Parts: sequence; structure tokens; C-alpha cells
Amino acid sequence: MSKLGVIGGSGVYNLDSVSVKAEHEVETPFGKPSSKILELEVENSTFYFLPRHGIGHAISPSEINYQANIYALKKLGVDTILSVSAVGSLKEEYAPGHFVLPSQFIDWTKGQRARTFFTNGIVGHVSNANPVNLELQERVSKVLALTEIKTHVGGSYVCIEGPQFSTKAESAMYRGFGADVIGMTNVPEAFLAKEAGMCYATVAMVTDYDCWKEEHCTVDEIMKVMGKNYTQAQELISKIIPELTKNPIKFEKENLFAVVTNPELISSAQKEMIQVLQK
Repeated sequence: MSKLGVIGGSGVYNLDSVSVKAEHEVETPFGKPSSKILELEVENSTFYFLPRHGIGHAISPSEINYQANIYALKKLGVDTILSVSAVGSLKEEYAPGHFVLPSQFIDWTKGQRARTFFTNGIVGHVSNANPVNLELQERVSKVLALTEIKTHVGGSYVCIEGPQFSTKAESAMYRGFGADVIGMTNVPEAFLAKEAGMCYATVAMVTDYDCWKEEHCTVDEIMKVMGKNYTQAQELISKIIPELTKNPIKFEKENLFAVVTNPELISSAQKEMIQVLQK
């Protein structure tokens, strides 16, 4: 049976229609995830929620334990992840308050983040040609089409290190890449989900125009837009979770033959880790 996971800010699950069924403290070989994982229910449909930045937003983008977050969800049996995150827009037509469903990611982080499960004596390769599951993206798009939320489908999300915002020169460079939105959290999250054989898609909620546009925007103003965006995200969650529960995504795991290391060189603990990722 397919299990659904949502990664985002705490505003995602503050819904009157959502009830908490359980809290899961999950141990992983990579340390602790951002927080306990909440098992929630909406419209008689269960999903697992992980606040990416921890309770109270205390973990910076560079300090998030992405390995532990993805592994913990997979250990609970989650195979489909909907990521919800705030982004800046790199295109005039993607205005604050709009939602973007990117198909691609550009990694412009600085190498501080552990970005693979295949390390410490294990070599594995998983294709990231299509990091987003396009069927999941389409299903989300169809649900959003039933709302008043202006949505754009496709394009690229460039992920920077943060927590600082871009300089104008950097913002202009990212636009030159052809990127559509800019954020700080979806890499390596998306890549690790692919390594874990999971179906993944992002809902990128636009808060501002980064700094390429000649508009001054304070953090306080961004937070106000973010609050409105999360209210809209709640509407999406309340609709998409029951729909995906009723009609789960069917997909082929691309990690089943990833490991190329001689099995005789892999420890029992590492084999157990691989079994979780491939189950």
C-alpha cells in the first residue's frame, strides 16, 4: 500500500480538518531527522508530515539533515513525497502568491550538504535526469486547477546555499541559467528521494522576485506573503492527499540496481540501510 509524505513548514498542517494520529521518533544511520514525524489524517486519508526546518523553524537550510529526513520517511514506508517550499521568482510572470511546479533542479549549493546515501565504502549511481515524477506533478496541477491559485507547471528550480539571499549579480546570473525560481532547500532533498526509490514532486510557493527586479522587499514582507501561501498550501493538501490515497501513483523505482560495490565489501549495517532504501 502506498504511503504519502509531505515535507514543508509547520503552516502546512495547521488545518481544522487535519488530526494528529501519532508521532514517530525515527532513528537513522545518518543521525536525527529535523523533528519527530507526524502521522496525520485528513478526510479519512493518512499521510506523514515532516517539518523541514524543525519545530519553530530552528534549522537553517545548510544545517538540515536531508539524509536523515528522507531515510526516516522511507523507513516508515513512505514512497511518495510532496515537497512544499518557499521560493523567489526569476521570471516576471511568476508573481508573489503564485505556485510553481518545477520539473528540474540546478544544484548551486557549496558542497556543505551530504547529498548521497552511497558513501563510506558504498558506490551507487541513480539517474537524476528526471528528478520530479511527472505524473505526480500533473496530479497536483489538476488539483490546483480547481482552486483560485495561479499555477505554473514546469521549469527549473536553482538551489543556493543560503541562508543569505542573492546579490543582484548572482540573481542576474541565475536568470541567465534559464532558471525559473530560486530556493534553498530542495537540493539534495530531491536527489536523495530518487536514491531512495521514491516518487517526488515540489510545490514551490513564490514569495518575492529575489533581487533582480528593481523592487525593495523586506524579510517581513516576504513572511507576510509566505503566510498567505501556506493558507493556500493547506487547501491543496486537504484535496491532494485524499486523491492520492484513492489513486496512488504507480512508478518504477530507479534505485534497485544502483549499488555497484562488491557485496562482500559491504557491512551488515550498510546492507540493512540499502534494504530500507530499496524496499
